[in-house]
Amino acid sequence: VQLQASGGGVVQAGGSLRLACAASGRALSSYHAGWFRQAPGKERKYVAGINRSGYRKSYTEDVQGRFIISRDNAKNTVYLQMSSLKPEDTAVYYCAVDVPNWISRNTNDYAYWGQGTQVTVSS
Repeated sequence: VQLQASGGGVVQAGGSLRLACAASGRALSSYHAGWFRQAPGKERKYVAGINRSGYRKSYTEDVQGRFIISRDNAKNTVYLQMSSLKPEDTAVYYCAVDVPNWISRNTNDYAYWGQGTQVTVSS
């Protein structure tokens, strides 16, 4: 499966962005999915996860209440709606799929990754 992330950009603090991760090569409905982010000089960290059906979701404490992960399996796409953005949300955001446990926060557990999309939040 190939993943293409999009939707990043530059936004002021308090603003919103919606990231999309489009899959090709295989039906996205086969996979649990997650979003991660990596700030400059830091390790890649878990942001949110969603199970195959979209009924179960998980968030890191940093984004709980501000970000919403969702999916449209008919469109083969996973989304990350980001609101009330803060400068500390600035990072490259990656989508990933194919993890045995949908709630896993370990990057090593995910088999396929998108190329990343830059999100920059200015103060």
